Amino acid sequence: MSKKAFPKDAIRVLKDTSRTFYIPITFLQKDLKYAVASAYLVFRAIDEIEDHEDVDNNVKYTILMQISELFKRSFNNEEYLQILGPTRSKMPEVTLRMEEWLQTCPREVLPLIMNSASEMAFGMAKWAKANWKIRTREDLDDYTYYVAGLVGVMLSDLWEWAAGVKTDRDLAIGYGRGLQAVNILRNEREDLIERGVSFMPDGWTRAELFDYAKENLAKADEYLKLIDNRPISLFCRLPLALAHKTLKAMQEGREKMTRAEVEQTVKEVQVD
Repeated sequence: MSKKAFPKDAIRVLKDTSRTFYIPITFLQKDLKYAVASAYLVFRAIDEIEDHEDVDNNVKYTILMQISELFKRSFNNEEYLQILGPTRSKMPEVTLRMEEWLQTCPREVLPLIMNSASEMAFGMAKWAKANWKIRTREDLDDYTYYVAGLVGVMLSDLWEWAAGVKTDRDLAIGYGRGLQAVNILRNEREDLIERGVSFMPDGWTRAELFDYAKENLAKADEYLKLIDNRPISLFCRLPLALAHKTLKAMQEGREKMTRAEVEQTVKEVQVD
């Protein structure tokens, strides 16, 4: 796939939908950049279904389970739109254009991304049906695996495909989980007010959730040490640096990092 073959509009949607991953994706080289961008858009399309405030959980379950099965075959856009059914009018652009994101992906890794998307949709369906009632540490591990840990595994497979970079599966899952745990902490109040959802296991306080985030970010730090390819290392380092600093800001009583701190972090990562 040549550089010209990757649609500018996909990059626009990527930029519109991702504050965390747009910049790191620009660090990657050619086909790997296209593969990761495509995967992100596909995963974001599914995520928007899981997160939608105006769709009943049982409807989400049915849609996501059918999408999971659809990804096990050759993708059929007509069938996909039929699966969305009446919810189609509520869905954002990134969800409605699923077929295009799959078409932008390098052919060699399309099966990998579709398999990961199928697994993600299955896990999200399961947790939507359960109304995200996280009771135990095991529940939290399960949920964070499906929404983020498996993304870490998929990225590791892409690193090996594109650059022969070998990593550790457990650490890759920790990388994804760590970023997700920080997101959960940052959005805890919003999730509770807007969706009536808490990802906190029974008996946990924010202190335990902070410990959970730190434990997984430590795995992410170890994961990073295994990567000796600069563009891939840059890709992984920026979200991780932002996660560490966001966690520190929240521990200091702030809701999030300032824009200036984010911009400074972007510069620091590229200079190191």
